[in-house]
Amino acid sequence: MIRLFNVYYPVRMLVLLAVETLVVFASFLLGILLAFPDESYIALNYRYGYLKILIGTGLVLLCSHWFDLYDFTRLDAKMDMYFRLFLVPGLLALSLAAIGFLFPGLLPGNNAALIGLVLLTFGLFGWRTAYSWLVQQSFMQEKVYVLGMGERAQRLVQGLRQRKELGIDVIGWSGNVEGALTRETAAAHLMELAATHSVHRVIVAMPDRRGTIPVHELLQLRLSGVRVEEAASWLEKMSGRIEVEQLYPSWLIFTDGFRFSSSFNLMRKILSTTVALILLLVVLPLLPLVILAIKLDSEGPILYRQRRVGRAGQVFTCYKFRTMRKDAEADTGPTWANDDDPRITRIGKFLRSSRLDEIPQLWCVFKGDMAFVGPRPERPEFVEWLSKEIPYYGVRHAVRPGITGWAQVRYKYGNTPEDAKEKLQYDLFYIKNASLGLDVLIMFQTIKIVLLGRGAQ
Repeated sequence: MIRLFNVYYPVRMLVLLAVETLVVFASFLLGILLAFPDESYIALNYRYGYLKILIGTGLVLLCSHWFDLYDFTRLDAKMDMYFRLFLVPGLLALSLAAIGFLFPGLLPGNNAALIGLVLLTFGLFGWRTAYSWLVQQSFMQEKVYVLGMGERAQRLVQGLRQRKELGIDVIGWSGNVEGALTRETAAAHLMELAATHSVHRVIVAMPDRRGTIPVHELLQLRLSGVRVEEAASWLEKMSGRIEVEQLYPSWLIFTDGFRFSSSFNLMRKILSTTVALILLLVVLPLLPLVILAIKLDSEGPILYRQRRVGRAGQVFTCYKFRTMRKDAEADTGPTWANDDDPRITRIGKFLRSSRLDEIPQLWCVFKGDMAFVGPRPERPEFVEWLSKEIPYYGVRHAVRPGITGWAQVRYKYGNTPEDAKEKLQYDLFYIKNASLGLDVLIMFQTIKIVLLGRGAQ
């Protein structure tokens, strides 16, 4: 796996994206070359041909992302994948027709866009067919042995086998050892399979290593070129979260990440403020309509004020558009909202599903109480309770909370302690791997979730 923006991606995914980018770019380039056989140099260099090709390539990749064509969990369904793939040139054809009608000067002309679109359609289908064959070849598989037993090792083995996009072939693990697992039996099983299957990597997932881990054999494999890694790092790479079970304070202290320099915090604040300002300008025309709808739908104030816990445990006031009836917690006290909560108003359901109720939190970003990206702020009552129930819950307060975050784009809306624990594990991953690139990636995923009306909240 390769690390980009502090997030791990399978090599296969990057190969798919890189080659697909070349296919798209080459299709549009060839379209201009065929449409202008004698004036291609002028069309490319003096009529902004290369710029138009780059914009078209970006739009195709964006559409492919929106149609989940880079979601490996959906690539096994071939007919479904090809149907979604066909939607990309179809949507692009409609867009080009509209642009050609309204702004014909934006297209290269001489049917170059149409020729490029036809080439693109055949190119995408041809590449995807070749890719499906390529990833099934043995030389694209990495052979892995999992050293360890127990629930964690078994979960790791199942995860590696289910995530076919990783290109990993689990040739064996210690759970296949007959009889009691001792240092000798673990070593013998490991070395036997390493020799017969030419193992590339050994992942150690042993909860109790005293007297059972075959140190000498692992060192021998390491010196012969076999990679030896911890299970914790692989579980983090695969899931995008840090599991709190069997997580020791020493790991948090000595592991890479969790770095927040003054320059990084300043750049992060500039990015948050800039994006918040742009978003405010975009939604500004909608605000009068939202305010009027809230007032006509139910009695009560337009804004809902609530105390939340921010960075370093500081309590601040968070603002949202009111989506519940007045005095919704008068009888129950602080409680999480359910999916079909009767306290939610009619317009409140729409505001929640469209995320428009979050707009007033932009003021918290401008004030510095929140960032645009970060862990979601919780109420003090819940923080006090969850800190007792969930280990390391206070670590999420190491950064400013955000309007959106890694947990929001990777996990569903949660209203139970189990959900809070799951979201904490995603928050820990974000805090450990925080970067401007990761923030931009989360913003991009948030746009997709909001526009398509899917994902977490």
